[in-house]
Amino acid sequence: MKKNVLYVLTGLIILVIIGLVISLIFINKDDNTENDTVKTIKVSEVTHSIFYTPFYVAIENGYFKEEGIDIDLLLVSGSDNVAASVLSNDTEVGLAGPESAVYVYLGKEKDYLQVFAGLTKRDGQFMLSRSSKEFDWHDLIGKEILIGRKTGMPGLSFLRALKNQGINPDDVNINESIEFAEISGAFIGGEGDYVNLFEPLASKLVDNNNGYIVTSVGAASDAFPYTAFYARKSYINDNKDLLIKFSKALKKGIDFTFNNDGNTIAESIQNQFSDTSIEDLSVMIERYKESDAWLTTPFVEEDFYNTLINLLEENGLINETVYYKDMVNNMYE
Repeated sequence: MKKNVLYVLTGLIILVIIGLVISLIFINKDDNTENDTVKTIKVSEVTHSIFYTPFYVAIENGYFKEEGIDIDLLLVSGSDNVAASVLSNDTEVGLAGPESAVYVYLGKEKDYLQVFAGLTKRDGQFMLSRSSKEFDWHDLIGKEILIGRKTGMPGLSFLRALKNQGINPDDVNINESIEFAEISGAFIGGEGDYVNLFEPLASKLVDNNNGYIVTSVGAASDAFPYTAFYARKSYINDNKDLLIKFSKALKKGIDFTFNNDGNTIAESIQNQFSDTSIEDLSVMIERYKESDAWLTTPFVEEDFYNTLINLLEENGLINETVYYKDMVNNMYE
């Protein structure tokens, strides 16, 4: 009798063990299946700025995760370097001025870069002066201003702003010899009378008594695709469903940004700017809202794109037209 009971107990224990093993196998299988559905996209960004708030909102609020996307963000200074990182397959997507994609196209790259989603529609720079006196654009005449490379979006937008203010660029000492990532340090070191910078760097200089914000460059310039997401043409063609999901997540980030106040948005993205207070972030976000910096959807319109091409032609940076149908492949439906 005791032997029978022992056999029964042994059999039950074996069954329980088998059941646990089978359960663990299925749990691991489910976990692996879930992991397989999450796609990582490496994104190289030209600068890390509050200017890109809607994108960071989409990351921090989990909108990309909801679409099965994990964003691996890499800072790559200089729009030409962002383009190079995508062309070399170090990253799949670039976030930079689309002029860099235009230059690649004109370089006859076979698998060239195409814009698939837009983010900003105006220059996100704020001009800093060494003086706190009331600013007038004509104060720039005869003065030195640090703008980074003239061939990039910051320089191009500044030139358009001068034109809109009726100022001949030849009457301003435009210093384009310093790399954009180094111009704040040059200004702090005493070079130039004015400098154009993105947030949060602009406010940091103000906080450290290195200058005064006197105007928004974007508000004085025109609306055009200032910052956009681009990828190799082959990558877009091979990953259309993925990039449609990417654009949907981005749109959620844009909507959140437009539908909430600066403080709420600041709380959402503080993880991206851990050394900046909620209060300071809120001020910067509201400043960008006031300057009408962001697109309302990721879709890049043809007329909007053509303004960029006209700007490049106007400044002698391209000698042939790059058509919308070749350069823009919208993934936002």
